[in-house]
Amino acid sequence: MIAFKGRMNGLTPTNASPLLGRRWFLLSCVLIAGCGGGTAAAVDGGAAAGGGSPATAARYATSPTSAGRINPRAVPLGDGYLSTRPRVGYVDSCVTHFGSAGGAATAGPWINSKNKTWNYKAKLAVNGSVAWPSASYKVTTSGGKRKFVFNDLPINHTTGVFPIAASDPAHRYDQNPNHIAAQHLSWSLTRHPRRAGKTSCSPHGPIGVLEDGVVLYNALDAQGRDAGAHEVLDRCAGHPDPSSTYHHHDVPPCILRRTRNGRSTLVGYAIDGFGIYVQKDKHGAMPTNRQLDACHGKTSRVLWNGRMRRIYHYVATLEYPYTIGCFRGKPITIAHGGAPPGGGSPPGGGGPPGASDVPPGGGGPSGGGGPPGGGPPGT
Repeated sequence: MIAFKGRMNGLTPTNASPLLGRRWFLLSCVLIAGCGGGTAAAVDGGAAAGGGSPATAARYATSPTSAGRINPRAVPLGDGYLSTRPRVGYVDSCVTHFGSAGGAATAGPWINSKNKTWNYKAKLAVNGSVAWPSASYKVTTSGGKRKFVFNDLPINHTTGVFPIAASDPAHRYDQNPNHIAAQHLSWSLTRHPRRAGKTSCSPHGPIGVLEDGVVLYNALDAQGRDAGAHEVLDRCAGHPDPSSTYHHHDVPPCILRRTRNGRSTLVGYAIDGFGIYVQKDKHGAMPTNRQLDACHGKTSRVLWNGRMRRIYHYVATLEYPYTIGCFRGKPITIAHGGAPPGGGSPPGGGGPPGASDVPPGGGGPSGGGGPPGGGPPGT
């Protein structure tokens, strides 16, 4: 039973006439969106099966720029949400011209083109469980610098088998011909990042590194589409590009599962030095685009350099653009190219890297102050 306080034309529900009382009851039902029944929980990762009723569905975001929580069975599709300036729900892309080839060749059944959504729960994953015993990821600090020396092989999870085998059901939609190989990466980032006078665009290629020792790319595939939706990735949401660089386009489920509810957890670093965090409320819900700024970040108190500090940081979401829309700080220049000879492929896991998912124009900035170079784009 729900009790209301207040008066209506000098009458309350307890002293109104029977007819007026019935009208008050009906009005109350409308205001609370239904009498005599509960409503489905609208929590990230916990939507009702089948997407819920129309009334429940209205609570969810329908585009990367709309309000509402994210239904993992109907995540707003990010296709077309790229820009040449910072905008909430967009990637401020250094690359402005994309090819019509590369990435997934066919839209999978988890994509609803009519409603412009995709089903996170139903998306296919590349088969296989390949271990990488030679993986290395070392982070040290000295003075005002944080140095990363790593080979881009995952230190705490396996990968799928790449190139994608013709016998793998994923091959029907994505024929990624690339193989995974060790890289030789050494980055030096500031431990005390500051907001720059202007933002920088996001290049293709690495925009950060996550705690599994794997580089992070932005949310776009080689055709400028929503990579998280279109590309068929392995069970930890990774795959290789033509340079044999294994990478993520978002904070993958194997990392999300290790973060706790009611906490802000540092899971990686952007190449401008700012942290990348997973933030969950007590129910496990993650923020939405509308709760973040145009670069996909916010300023709040988080654990940083061993102390709780109020600092700017990027925040992961389940919706496009997933991690970083643009850079608030000054990004370093990343030399990104082919893998060293010999690489580090596991036995039987090789094969020549393909080049089918390289869009024209490379990955350099487009008049927007992004990091020069950028290297070949990811898939």
